[in-house]
This record gives sequence, structure tokens and C-alpha cells, in this order.
Amino acid sequence: MRKIKPWLYLLPAMLFLGFFMVYPLIDVFIYSFEEGYNSASQTFRGVGLYNYMYVLRDPYFIQALKNTFILVIITVPLSTGIALLIALGLNSIPKLKDLFQTIFFLPYVTNTLAVGLVFMILFKKTAYSDGLINMLITACGGNVIDFMDGPYWAKMFVLCFYTVWIVLPFKILILTSALASVDENLYKAAKIDGTSRLRIFTRITIPMISPMIFYLIITGFIGAFKAYSDAVALFGTDLNAAGMNTIVGYIYDMLYGNGGGYPSYASAAALILFAIVLTITCINLTISNRGKGNA
Repeated sequence: MRKIKPWLYLLPAMLFLGFFMVYPLIDVFIYSFEEGYNSASQTFRGVGLYNYMYVLRDPYFIQALKNTFILVIITVPLSTGIALLIALGLNSIPKLKDLFQTIFFLPYVTNTLAVGLVFMILFKKTAYSDGLINMLITACGGNVIDFMDGPYWAKMFVLCFYTVWIVLPFKILILTSALASVDENLYKAAKIDGTSRLRIFTRITIPMISPMIFYLIITGFIGAFKAYSDAVALFGTDLNAAGMNTIVGYIYDMLYGNGGGYPSYASAAALILFAIVLTITCINLTISNRGKGNA
């Protein structure tokens, strides 16, 4: 009975995870190999790799893949680095730390679409205004840039800026907490030995908070690969027309968008995304474990 009792406690959680996570994953895996699947009649022509071949050759998917990778490569290291610098600054002013923590955390609890609307006001050109950012650019002697409907690099800049702004508060909170947990005696001993600030930072601070940094990097990669609402908040629901779709947006379009009704293609794209995220997560975990071993 004692051996069965722990499993009885775990049973509700196991049933919940099995029904809402394991079963859908298996279902998506099966769908991804069913060629010519018809959702109305629940029939398909055959089984094979055609869905994967179609998705990997689809120019919309290639564009979404490109956008997602650029977003990941730029925003994850940039947001983590900026968050670390801000956390270090907050840690140096203990009297005002709580106040500034609250201020920096406000964007995280604000609705994503509401923040997107603010960014549209800042960057979007209208019949009455070129936007606040363009006003600043022209005041400095530059030319007006159409950030929302103009060149690709301008739209990607806005998307990256927006994404960094959204994820920054959470990272600041985590890193501030991590810095507060570092033993002060280590810093005192280093100062007595006359150690420079840079050496203290690289030899004490970074190694002590490295688990949190790797945690933020891994979750940042996963979150950036799942980006969709950020792009919708800025460029609307027709992301393919704007050239700013993401992999998750492509999956959604295949299911419900203008080109909807293709669950097999959506399933294949979802599993490709799953493979990419799993691979990058494993690489990050391997690097993290090696770093712990060297330390």
C-alpha cells in the first residue's frame, strides 16, 4: 500500500499532463504524416513525408523561419545583457531598489496588445503625423523612416525593440533576486585583497549568478521561437503581407488563417519548430553543464 500511495497522489497530475500534453503531441505527430488530410471527412490519401517537404519549400515558411531566427539571435542576448546591467545598477542603490524594481516590472504586467498600440503611436506614420520617433530623427537632421510599412530592416528593428521591451522586466526581476542572494562576504574579502571591480564581476558575480543567466537564456530562446502575439500587436493579423510572420504565426495561418484548413501542414511545421527548440535547448544545457564542470 505504501508503494501505491505516492502514485495515487501523482495520478491527477499524470492524467492532466497525459490528456493535455502527451496526447496532443502524439496526435500532431500522426497528423504530420497524413498526406492530403481532409478535416471535414477525416480522411487522407496516404502516409509519408510530403507535408514536411511542402512546408520546407513554402516561401512563407522560409520567411517565417528567417524572421524567427533573426528575432531570437538579436533579442535573447541583447535583453539578457541589458537586464544584467540594469540589475547591477539597481543592486548598487539599495534604498531605491524596490521602487525601481516596481517601475521596471510594470511593462511585464501590461497587456501585450496595449504595449503594441503604444509602439504603433511611436513608430507609425499617419496622414497627420510621422510618429514621435520620426520627429526625433528629423530634429537630429535625419530623414523620415516608415518603420511599420517600409523596408524590412525597419520593421524588424521595431519588432526586436518591442520584444526586448516586453521581456526585459522579467529578466531584471530574476537577475536582481539572483544578485541579492550572492554572499556579501565574498565581495568584502575581494575588496580587502584589492581586487578590481571588473575582476570581482567576472570572478565572483558572474559565476554565482550563472545558473540564473543560463535559465534566462534557455527560456528566452524558447519564448522567442514561440513569438507571435508581438508581431500581431505591431503589424496586424496579416503577417504574411507585411513579411513579418513567425513560425507560430505560420502554424496558426495553416490552421485558421486565410490559407487555413491544412492541419497536416500545420502539424509538420509545429514538429519542425519542436525539433529546433529541443535542439537549441539541449545545446544550451550542454554548455551550461560544461560551465558548471569547469567552475
